[in-house]
Parts: sequence; C-alpha cells; structure tokens
Amino acid sequence: MRAVVQRVVKADVTVEEKVTGAIEKGLMVLLGVEDEDEESDAVYVADKIAGLRIFEDKDGKMNLSIKDVGGDLLAVSQFTLFGDCRKGKRPSFTKAARPEKANDLYRKFVDLCKAQGLHVEEGIFQAEMLVKIYNDGPVTILIDSKKTF
Repeated sequence: MRAVVQRVVKADVTVEEKVTGAIEKGLMVLLGVEDEDEESDAVYVADKIAGLRIFEDKDGKMNLSIKDVGGDLLAVSQFTLFGDCRKGKRPSFTKAARPEKANDLYRKFVDLCKAQGLHVEEGIFQAEMLVKIYNDGPVTILIDSKKTF
C-alpha cells in the first residue's frame, strides 16, 4: 500500500460538480492499493499517518501529528500510485489491486483512521474526481507499507 501524504491548509474533492469531501487544516492522502496488500498493510499505513509528526510546534519544528493539531484527513483512492514506468512510456498498472480488493482495503484504511479519532472526508471510489490541494509548506511525504523507499 502506498500513500502520498500532503500537509494542507485546505483540500476538497469534486465528483460530477458536487463536492464529496472537504477539509481545512489537515492531511490530504492519496492511497494506492497493491495486489499483494493485506489488512496489515492498511494498519501500518493508517498508524503511520495518524502519528506522522509533520505539523509545526510553537518553536517551528515539525513535531506535531494530525491528532495533536486537531486536523482532518481527506482520503482519495488512487490506483495510479502503482503505475510502473520503468519500461517504455506508457505506465503499467499490473501491480495495482483489482477494484474489489482495493475498495475493501481502502475502506479498512478509512475505518482505521476513524478509529484513531480522526475526522475523515472522502472521494468516491472509482469515480472521475477533481481534487484541489492547497499544500502547506509544501510538505509531501511518501509512505509504502512494504518499505521499498
């Protein structure tokens, strides 16, 4: 499982001209599910994100988590995070999980974040979405449950 985590001042997702999720200060999470992922991958990523200390404390150091600052989380499923461009110029998505499995693990991730007390807004799985991200910093962190980077 892979996540692109961005610290934001606000973010929203629109589907068919209707906002389906919107947050102010918090984290925008683009989440990709790999065909080999299991529930333990969702647990790892949710725990990592909930505790990720990328908000500044009173001394200007990145020392606070989303829970510490009372921030919200906007989660959007994004299979393209497993696009492989090493060969040729057209990405291969063979490592991305099939929609049924991807949705199950995406839902598990969202539920795990909520269980940690986070307010979670969402996009719509498999929909064409327009995502507006106001990256704060900019701060962008990559997380991979297989720890490949």
